[in-house]
Amino acid sequence: MQDDRDKSIALGHPSYVWRFGQERRLALIRRHAPLEGRRILDVGCGVGIYIRALRALSDQVYGVELDLERAAEAAAIRPHVAVAPAEALPFPADAFDAVLLHEVLEHVEDDRQAMVEACRVARPGGRIVVFVPNRLYPFETHGAYWRGRYHFGNIPLINYLPDAWRRRFAPHVRAYTIGDLRRLFEGLDAELLVHTQIYPGYDKIAAHRPGLAAIFRGVTYALERTPLRVFGLSHFAVLEKARLR
Repeated sequence: MQDDRDKSIALGHPSYVWRFGQERRLALIRRHAPLEGRRILDVGCGVGIYIRALRALSDQVYGVELDLERAAEAAAIRPHVAVAPAEALPFPADAFDAVLLHEVLEHVEDDRQAMVEACRVARPGGRIVVFVPNRLYPFETHGAYWRGRYHFGNIPLINYLPDAWRRRFAPHVRAYTIGDLRRLFEGLDAELLVHTQIYPGYDKIAAHRPGLAAIFRGVTYALERTPLRVFGLSHFAVLEKARLR
C-alpha cells in the first residue's frame, strides 16, 4: 500500500475516467495537431485513457509509460505500449506525426531531455503537444508535504512561494512559469506555434453540483480569451519540428 502511495506521489495520478475535461483537451489538441490516420505517440500514457480516445482517430497509436503496472493496463487497450522513461524513448528518429506529453514533464527526472527525445522521434513537420502545470495557478493540485507528512489535494498558494520554499512543500513535482517553459523549448529543432493557458474541467465539482461547475466553466473559459488566462491550471503548447530543407 505504501508503494502505491509513493508511486502516486512521485508519478501523479493518471486519469482513469474520460470526462468533460479530457474531451475538451482532446478537442484543443485536434485544433492544432492533425491526428486522423496519423502515427501518434502518447508519452507518459498512464493507464491509457488518451490512447483509448486516440484510437477512434487512428489505428497507429503508441504509448510509453515508466510504471510497469500502468503500462500493462494501457497495453490491454492498445498493444503498442512500451515501458521506458520519457528521457529515453525506444523509437527511431522521425517516427511520429504527433507526440503528446500530457501532464508528464513535471514528473520526469530531466524535463529538458524528455523534450529533446520528443523532438527526436517527431517527424519533420510533426507536432509536439505539451500540457504542464502553471506556476501562476492559485492551487498546487498534486498535494504537498507538511511537517513530514504528505497531503493529497489542492493546496493553495504554494506555487506563489519563492523556488526554495516551494521545493520544500512540493519537491515531487514541477510547476512552470511562461519563461520556464520557453526556456525548456530553447534550442530545439522545432518552432513554437501555440502557447497559452487553460482552466480546469471542474469534473469533480460537476459530479455533485453541475450548476456550479457550469458557472465556473462559463466564467473561466471566458477568461481564457483575456490576459487573465495566465492564471489557468495548465500551460498548453504546440511545437512543430523543423521540416527538411
